[in-house]
Amino acid sequence: MSDQPTRWSQATVYPDMWADPDDDPRNSEGASPDGELATLQDFLTNYRTTLRMKCEGLDAEQLARRSVPPSTMSLLGLIRHLAEVERDWRNWISDGDPLPKLYGERDADFDRAVAEQAEVDAAYSDLEREQASTDAALAEHPDLGERLGKDGIAVRELMVHRIEEYARHCGHADLLRECIDGRVGQ
Repeated sequence: MSDQPTRWSQATVYPDMWADPDDDPRNSEGASPDGELATLQDFLTNYRTTLRMKCEGLDAEQLARRSVPPSTMSLLGLIRHLAEVERDWRNWISDGDPLPKLYGERDADFDRAVAEQAEVDAAYSDLEREQASTDAALAEHPDLGERLGKDGIAVRELMVHRIEEYARHCGHADLLRECIDGRVGQ
């Protein structure tokens, strides 16, 4: 007998998918968004939704379960990390003093991700708040070529970087989730 979970998918229409098309909140019918900004926002929204989907149905212990040593990566750590990163991106576009770290010193977002429901709830709350704050800050700058902050980062560059960050961590979430309960799918 193996300690490894059996691979499975909830999808029945396309077994390599996470969910059936009718149940997938990312599945949109019709034309894609018009314009570069709307397209970037759509991709970001879909990756944010994907991360949440990969975490659904898991308890605090499962969300906090580490990958393989020496890594401290967990799904809960990813949620906390992305909240921290959203805050950091606001620091990039601000001319003022930087906002303090949410979780303390470097890697505390992963290192201190513990299996307690209060920690899970706080992490989701932090992520939602930080996403909304960064989205609101960027909504004031619809020109993708506008340069912001002390380093003059272009809004376009920041949007692409945000998509890249979520996409990369959704790949990590795929592997973490499969190790936890065997669920697979895009």
